[in-house]
Amino acid sequence: MVCPTCFCTTTEDTTDLTGAEAGHDRVWDSCFTLGHSYMHGGSVRRSGRSRYRQWMTHKLSTWIDQFGTSGCVGCGRCVTWCPVAIDITEEAAAIRATDLRDGGPDALA
Repeated sequence: MVCPTCFCTTTEDTTDLTGAEAGHDRVWDSCFTLGHSYMHGGSVRRSGRSRYRQWMTHKLSTWIDQFGTSGCVGCGRCVTWCPVAIDITEEAAAIRATDLRDGGPDALA
């Protein structure tokens, strides 16, 4: 939630105790929650690892395809505020090394 380019949301339905009033509100969400990728039958990304990889590759790769620019503005907030001290620059390098080793999409770059 500290990333200035994140915009993931979900919707919540609420009612008062009498049932007389109901609301349908959009609220901030995180692509790291299990429910964020939920579709009929279950979550598309069941492991924390797969949700983290999706976030990383979206910010640093597919965002460029979608918006013509990187999803990372280089502010370092994700590194500073990460509760488990994950450094996005180290993770990006590890993903790239894995792709190169396994002949992934970056192997030809």
